Amino acid sequence: MRVRGGNAKLKFAIEFSTELTDHAAMSKIIYPRSPHETMDGWHYLPRYVDKIRLHLAGKLHPDYQENLGRAFDGFWLKAAGVTHEQFLEVVKNSTTDGEVCDWVRQNVKRTAAEKAAHWNDVLSRPLANDPAAVARLQMRKEQAGIGHRDDIKCFVDMLDADEKRI
Repeated sequence: MRVRGGNAKLKFAIEFSTELTDHAAMSKIIYPRSPHETMDGWHYLPRYVDKIRLHLAGKLHPDYQENLGRAFDGFWLKAAGVTHEQFLEVVKNSTTDGEVCDWVRQNVKRTAAEKAAHWNDVLSRPLANDPAAVARLQMRKEQAGIGHRDDIKCFVDMLDADEKRI
């Protein structure tokens, strides 16, 4: 079939618009919750649960995939005494945050002081005596166009700023 004149332009506009819509939907980032959110007294845990759920649904943005189960996720895993594979199965076999929280309550026995120590460790990053990490935070701020923001003092702040919460 041959399309002529205005019809060809209309067909192109519709096809192009559809491609843009499809691309926009696929490239949209679904942000996990803020590291400041808590579950059973654990800061950061709801964020990790969100990342796992997004991963299982095939919707975890590539920016998050490299550190899934590592970095701050790994800090929580170490503090809780759980492996990434074990916790992935917990989240995979649960429907609600309540079910995950119940599992954590039953299987991760830590005091409030231990949970607070974990959060203080996360908030202390980058460590003041780690010039490479301090430089990495500044580089990430510059890359995000917020290098001038003195209120962003740690990587947790950077996550919230990068995800448009602060």
